[in-house]
Amino acid sequence: MEIVYVYTKKRADFGRQCNFSDRPAELHVDVVPDHSLTSNFIERNPCDSAIQCAQEMSEHEVNTERFETESRGINHVEGGWPKDINPQEVEQTIRFRKKVEKEEHYVAAIQQLGNVMEHCIKQNNAIDIYEEYFDQMEIETTEEPPSAKTINVFRDPNDIKRSVSHLSWYPDGSRKLAVAYSNLEFQRSSPNTSYDSYIWDIENPNKPELTLKPVSPLVCLEYNPKDSHVLVGGCYNGQIAYWDTRKGSHPVELSPIEQSHRDPVYKTIWLQSKTGTDCFSSSTDGQVLWWDIRKLGEPTEKLVLDPTRKLNIENALGGISLEFEPTMPTKFMVGTEQGQIISCNRKAKTPAEKIVCSYPGHHGPVYSLQRNPFFPKNFLTVGDWTARIWSEDIREACIMWTKYHMSYLTDGMWSPVRPGVFYTSKMDGTLDVWDYLFKQNDATLSIQVCDEALHSLKVQENGKIIACGSHSGTTTLLELSEGLWNMQKNEKNLVSTMFERETKREKILESRQRELRLKERVQSQQGSRPAEEEQPGGDEEEEQELIEKAEKEFFKAVETEKKALEAQKIEELDNITEKDSEEATEKEDTVEEPEQ
Repeated sequence: MEIVYVYTKKRADFGRQCNFSDRPAELHVDVVPDHSLTSNFIERNPCDSAIQCAQEMSEHEVNTERFETESRGINHVEGGWPKDINPQEVEQTIRFRKKVEKEEHYVAAIQQLGNVMEHCIKQNNAIDIYEEYFDQMEIETTEEPPSAKTINVFRDPNDIKRSVSHLSWYPDGSRKLAVAYSNLEFQRSSPNTSYDSYIWDIENPNKPELTLKPVSPLVCLEYNPKDSHVLVGGCYNGQIAYWDTRKGSHPVELSPIEQSHRDPVYKTIWLQSKTGTDCFSSSTDGQVLWWDIRKLGEPTEKLVLDPTRKLNIENALGGISLEFEPTMPTKFMVGTEQGQIISCNRKAKTPAEKIVCSYPGHHGPVYSLQRNPFFPKNFLTVGDWTARIWSEDIREACIMWTKYHMSYLTDGMWSPVRPGVFYTSKMDGTLDVWDYLFKQNDATLSIQVCDEALHSLKVQENGKIIACGSHSGTTTLLELSEGLWNMQKNEKNLVSTMFERETKREKILESRQRELRLKERVQSQQGSRPAEEEQPGGDEEEEQELIEKAEKEFFKAVETEKKALEAQKIEELDNITEKDSEEATEKEDTVEEPEQ
């Protein structure tokens, strides 16, 4: 396949035509020789030079005979058949072939032609010197402890430092990192604070590759996954801007202030569309707006995050984080500054029906919200002092959660390559790596990245490098050890089983709570005493029975899985012994054959 670029330019754009003409030589400078300078030069004597008697040659087993190729046209028609045979008749051609194949000269001709063809085929053979011979073999990974090392640090070039509010990796190979800088401390920023954000080459921390110049500080910035030259950003003043890196540092287009958000735009996400120009944004003004960057004059769609579904902007919850999974194009989720998580359906008929349900969430703003890349029904939220894992099916409570930390959590993200691993950043400058397949009570790895708050983090698509942005504008790149990005054996099944088990446990507890509430309601309607007074300890006993039942079911499931694994091992051993016995019987048969 050949790619051709055609550049068109008018003759008028080339400038004035150059007219050259011949003219005689002119003497500009005449330097007179100075004989006194000859004493500074020493004649080299003697002059040695090495001469090789034989010509230098090299021989290598990979080298093949030189063969000059020539392109020729050929006109092929059905030929070689006698006049009395019709090539279209299958029976006649088969009969003639059988007759020819019986002739003596046929075998000799085929052998001769075979040698010629073999020689020509060998001419075209190429040896791949980079071939991985043992690519299919499973390498036993060493049980090395999880670790991470700093590979680069990018600092805010300005004198007045600002926080790293958002990070975005270059979609084509992760060679660059777009960093949005803004001071989110209300009314504390100096009037001399720079508005610039930067795109860094990950191998050059000295100078940014490109400076982005927005009209207001950028709170979020995202690369377009379909077009790596295009970025969309959400500004502190509520405007949406987009850049094309081929067109310079200034935004190509901005949304008008009167049609934009009223508060800072905390999150923008690109949508999966044919044009690749659609995105949507959320802000603490309580709105989610959809945009087409080709015409940013007004949003294409609006949604007010009013949990009462009356679309009243006064009752709306402020959106801090957004979640959109391309495999579920109609659904999206919003994490609010009030701590609730709102699940929405974009394709609902009326705006009120777009808000499907809400989850209780956290005690404070939900700073991060992301579905698991392998199990989209389960999603991760980060807020207050914990990170929580939820199931779409359970709206009352989360299915798993981390312990309460001493420092506030600021951001979180799933590993793109391992379903049981996620990362969280904290206000004390630590990055925690959680491997739920290994342990759930504590982080597998805790790294002190810096002595100040970490505000944002982003993992490379191959899961090897993680970028962390700090309060003073320092972005640190950390390379994770192999165990944290290399998929473990049978990991997907184990994580899936763990999520299903915890979901089932939470469903049992939820149904129990529902029963208790119903019981209390019935008793209050009848005007009788509460069940606790009539039967002291009755509810506790029932709850204990329910927990014991859940434990029995869990251990039963573990036992069946263990038995299945043992049966599989026994079957493999039986297959090996059968093969060995067959080989032994074959050997015995060959030995016991009587001599004729």
